[in-house]
Amino acid sequence: MCLARRGWRRQGFRLLERSSLLWKLMAVIFAALLFCEFSIYYLVIFRCHWPEVAPPAHSGEQAPVLRAMVLADTHLLGEVQGHWLDKLRREWQMERAFQTALWVLQPEVIFILGDIFDEGKWSSPQAWADDLGRFQKMFRHPSHMQLKVVAGNHDIGFHYWMSSYTVQRFEKAFSAERLFSQKGVNFVMVNSVAMEGDSCSICAVAEAELLEISRLLNCSREVRGSGPCGAGQRLPPSAPVLLQHYPLYRASDANCSGPDAAPPEERSIPFKERYDALSQEASQKLLWWFRPRLVLSGHTHSACEVLHSGRIRELSVPSFSWRNRNNPSFVMASLTSHDYALSKCFLPQEDTVLATYCGVAGLLAAFGLAHAGRWALPFLSGWTALRTHRAR
Repeated sequence: MCLARRGWRRQGFRLLERSSLLWKLMAVIFAALLFCEFSIYYLVIFRCHWPEVAPPAHSGEQAPVLRAMVLADTHLLGEVQGHWLDKLRREWQMERAFQTALWVLQPEVIFILGDIFDEGKWSSPQAWADDLGRFQKMFRHPSHMQLKVVAGNHDIGFHYWMSSYTVQRFEKAFSAERLFSQKGVNFVMVNSVAMEGDSCSICAVAEAELLEISRLLNCSREVRGSGPCGAGQRLPPSAPVLLQHYPLYRASDANCSGPDAAPPEERSIPFKERYDALSQEASQKLLWWFRPRLVLSGHTHSACEVLHSGRIRELSVPSFSWRNRNNPSFVMASLTSHDYALSKCFLPQEDTVLATYCGVAGLLAAFGLAHAGRWALPFLSGWTALRTHRAR
């Protein structure tokens, strides 16, 4: 009877030990998921800070500062080429990064520089509605923050795929604008896909709109009531920021550098005009029409900084999707009517997340094997004793 009780006690102790181990393993798995899928975004983005704009030299007063968050090339996967698991993973990452950035940094306006969707150029009305619904969920934002977008070639098609239907569908969905002003800062948002220069109907309308905006901006710099501008309502007298999907013309990324630039083996590959970048003619038109103080573009998925005419700074914003980069990022811009400052906020690297998961998996495997050996030892000892008893 005593032996039976001892046996039951031992068995109960082993079951309790196994149950305790199972809870410990589950706790480790939960902690890894919590870190890799939630906490890591806060830990990384908390290190990002808005850049400071220096006050004007002639005055100690600081003009109102507009804080803008700029990202590009989210490429939400569609129903044709997008695998459900790839969609789930990439969209979760972008949603967590975006929502964390809004909560931590509190931007006043967010700009997305095109290629919001991956298959907008050919998606059916139902597929478009589904993709748009997912975008609105992922990139939801408080009412006091504004979200502005420009069209990319994957949203409406390359020039020869683009149609009035895809352009109007995009502009209706996002209430797309060509000109936006806030806190004395002017932004011109260009449909760079339509800057082909071949006088197609869509291109002609886009250029006419831009010429009218150019006239308004030029009038804002003149004395009120003088010249052909008259005494009507004026825009803030500030050189604009140009926002577009395609970068202005450059021969290649050979002069680009930094941790988020294109890989070294790709930097010297020549750019095709009207495909990798705008043509030289279209680029000169935009620079002449608007005389911008800053140009922000996307499309290449990599970062690059270029000076046009020796003074106009262009920054290519890298892709916001981990599908395109191991180290996505976005730009933080502090802007006043006459000055600006930029900084970059890097998101968690995919390698870091994968290494964390692999490390936890290895630790769990080693822990499990060690305990499996402990549990197997009494069984093996009993089996050996039983064989010895039978041999006698």
